[in-house]
Amino acid sequence: MIELKNVTKKYGKAIAVEDISFTINDGEIVGLLGPNGAGKSTTMNIITGFIEQTSGDVIVDGYDMLKRPKKAKKEIGYMPEGVPLYTDLTVREFVTYMAEIKNVNRKERKQKVKEIIEQTGLKDVESKLIKNLSRGYKQRVSMAGALVGEPKILILDEPTVGLDPKQITEIRNLIKELGKTHTIILSSHILSEVSQICNKVIIINKGKIVAIDTPENLENKVTNNNCIYVTIEDSQNKIETIKDKIQDIKKIKLITKNDDGTTQYMIEANGEVDLRKTIFAEFAKEDITIFEMKKADSSLEDAFMKLIEGGNK
Repeated sequence: MIELKNVTKKYGKAIAVEDISFTINDGEIVGLLGPNGAGKSTTMNIITGFIEQTSGDVIVDGYDMLKRPKKAKKEIGYMPEGVPLYTDLTVREFVTYMAEIKNVNRKERKQKVKEIIEQTGLKDVESKLIKNLSRGYKQRVSMAGALVGEPKILILDEPTVGLDPKQITEIRNLIKELGKTHTIILSSHILSEVSQICNKVIIINKGKIVAIDTPENLENKVTNNNCIYVTIEDSQNKIETIKDKIQDIKKIKLITKNDDGTTQYMIEANGEVDLRKTIFAEFAKEDITIFEMKKADSSLEDAFMKLIEGGNK
């Protein structure tokens, strides 16, 4: 559906993206991640045809973006960051206007506008001026504009920025529903959101791709199987001697002291040793009460930070 081959974009001597290549298949919801200035917006603008690459190829639904731009752009619906809308129009007027400029068949236009308004949950506010809507509804209006013309691909730049938790949940659910019938590229700074919505993640740093994988695989790659978090009550501070008693402990690190008198530590083992049984036995001998013990969890944020920090070294 979308293929970038060795794409580079230069502004004078500055390189915004350098030799990036990836493929996005039909029906995928892909998260495009990276720190500020990494090249995310440049990449999205190149895919939409808003700016031209300096070198390389962009293929959208079989059409080369430079050679057949009208055919390629027809397959893309774009929701830009910042919700730029004609705020003196009503919702219905705006969606109708988008249908006009996208050359939706005149005979079908009214029905198509009605369907999109219903699909994006705007029926109750279709007669209201956009400037009088909440931020959440404005995001929906922007989404409706992207859906006009029945594009196969949706490119959503920060679709939940500035929303409250309820609005975020509503937009997430809408994106998931749209993902059943569209290919979606989603840019977001909320990594938990990407993890919940996307089935593939592309991470860009300093204009280069540093990872392409599923959120689950990226999380598993940074999981530290030999780290355990333990919350204990240790009135005599015997934790200081535990490392000498359990040879496979590599490091004990204080995490937090709680108001209830308990303390949380991270205990790291040598190699892939599972210390849980040994810790239970030795702590009991030392009269250290264990309130909680768990293996270290990982998240997409952990993977993201590790990849970005690795690229900055």
